[in-house]
Amino acid sequence: MSPSEALRIASHLVQDLSSNYIDVVEIKKPNSIEYAVNLAKVVSKLSPLIGNMIEFTTVDLLNAYDWKGQGKWIRQDPGFPDATFSSKSIVPNPGIEIKAWFPFATEITARFKESQNIFIDNPHINVALIAWLPENVIWGKPHILDTLVVSGESVAKARDSHYHRPPSYIVMEPEDTSERTGNLQQTNTNGFKFQEDKSNIKNAEEYVKSLGEQFLVYSPTKEYQEKVKKLQSLYIYRLDTNYAKIDRIEHEGIEDFKERILNMKFHGKRIKEWAKILSGRIPDDELRKEIETLFEYSI
Repeated sequence: MSPSEALRIASHLVQDLSSNYIDVVEIKKPNSIEYAVNLAKVVSKLSPLIGNMIEFTTVDLLNAYDWKGQGKWIRQDPGFPDATFSSKSIVPNPGIEIKAWFPFATEITARFKESQNIFIDNPHINVALIAWLPENVIWGKPHILDTLVVSGESVAKARDSHYHRPPSYIVMEPEDTSERTGNLQQTNTNGFKFQEDKSNIKNAEEYVKSLGEQFLVYSPTKEYQEKVKKLQSLYIYRLDTNYAKIDRIEHEGIEDFKERILNMKFHGKRIKEWAKILSGRIPDDELRKEIETLFEYSI
């Protein structure tokens, strides 16, 4: 079996999670409307915990398949990707980076900062975006709404193409840490914003123009990065702490998936309508009415 074939099978298995329930935790149905109203305001705080459980469950799912003794899926924490196929015969080991998405959040907060260079030696890494909600909107077991699987390299390229806008915004590769042990190697890119109150943007634009039009197209190569470092040394930039959020990179597949999920009907409303209701932007009396309807009775 080739790495690409193993990854294809694994990706199909992950996609088959759609419409399943993660039977590892359950939010008890509130015994009163008052309790439910308060639960509705805090249910999003469960997202990190459930996200980790979805990762565990996904790895278990992958190992339930008969890989003919050629290897085993393991979860890497920390490490990239989240799930990797540990195998001596299937090399390079394929992997899946798992991103759980709770659609009631204001955006897909998961980040993807890994360098394009990672995929030169191992292109067999996909990203799985798994959308989930409690089965009864604010209580019940985690319900997988749908799953998107795309190549990790496509996500990295979309991110860099979207963000890199010299001189106003630059993306920088990690330093070369190939001589370090595995746990000390750096693989994350970072984004930096130009500080117009501390540097002359017109001068910076002229400098970028002098580098030629090819400089406007991002490249992770060493030669290109030397030019980016030079630009950063000449002007003042600050680290962008919101860099690389999946919701902002404008990957076509992810954008289509997001639109589909937000418009999906769930307990009588589109998910984006539930998101607005539970966002705290409506009065408590209106929230109460929606919860009463969800309970299928009025008090």
